[in-house]
This record gives sequence, C-alpha cells and structure tokens, in this order.
Amino acid sequence: MKKLILMMVIVLMGLVAQAQSNVASVKFGYLSYESVMQTMPEYAAMQQNIAELRKSYEAEMQRVEDDFNRKYEEFLDGQATYPKTILQKRQSELQDMLDRNIAFKRESQQLLDNAEADMLDGLRSALNAALVAIGMERGYAFILNTDQNAVPFINPALGEDITEDVKAALRN
Repeated sequence: MKKLILMMVIVLMGLVAQAQSNVASVKFGYLSYESVMQTMPEYAAMQQNIAELRKSYEAEMQRVEDDFNRKYEEFLDGQATYPKTILQKRQSELQDMLDRNIAFKRESQQLLDNAEADMLDGLRSALNAALVAIGMERGYAFILNTDQNAVPFINPALGEDITEDVKAALRN
C-alpha cells in the first residue's frame, strides 16, 4: 500500500512539473488596441472624412432650420390677417417642415454613425491582420487588448508589450 501511495505521489509530482513547464512556455503579447489604431495614417484620414461629412450635414441642417425660422416668422407676422383655412394650411406646412427637419437630423446622425462604423471596420481589419502576422511570427498563444482596464495586471516576465511593434508594422 505504501509503495502504491509513493508511486502515485511520484507520478503526481511529475504531472505537476510537466504542467508548470507547459504554462511557463506559453507566450503572449499585449497592446493598447486604441492607441495603435489612432496612430494609423488611415485613422487620421477617417477622422477628416467624418468631420467633413458632419460639416456638410450640419450646414444642411442649419439651412433647413433657417428656412423654417423664416417661414415661422412670416406665419407669426401674418396670422392675424389670414383666413382660418389659410391659417390651418400654414400651420400644417410648418408642422410638416418641423417633422421633416427632425427626421433629417435623426437620419443624418444615423448615416454619420454608419459611415464611421464602416471606416472603423476597415481599420480594424488591417490592425487584426497585423496582429495575426505578429502573433504567428512570434509564436504567441494569444494577444491581449489592455484598453479600458480589461487586463489590470500583466506579468512582464510572461508577456510582451507589442504596442510599438504593431505601430511600426502598420507604418510599413
């Protein structure tokens, strides 16, 4: 019985030692995904494109708002002299304009959000391709994204900060 227990302890110790050596051989990288993405030349171009698109939508919103305000002022100036049917027609026109303006603002915000999401998808694809290449080249088991305090502690003896390496790879 003692020999069996001794044998089991020896086997168990061997398994523990093997498991520890396997854990120690796992390599991984980590980076700040957002900081890398923000250094990409395409990111600056995307921000410029979104700003120009936003400026165009804002100019159009301002134009329709000014048009509405002008018509509303005309309505207020003449409402005392309008017959009831014209007054109702003008009120209906103003309400229709207001509804269309609100719908346009919502739609333009949705279009801006979609355009930004589409552009970011392209950037993420390029960044993810670079991460796959670096991960495969260096034999990493995985790469962690440290943004938003997702990984509050990383032992630098077990993992590598590859933020600068990825930035350099994307510049080439």
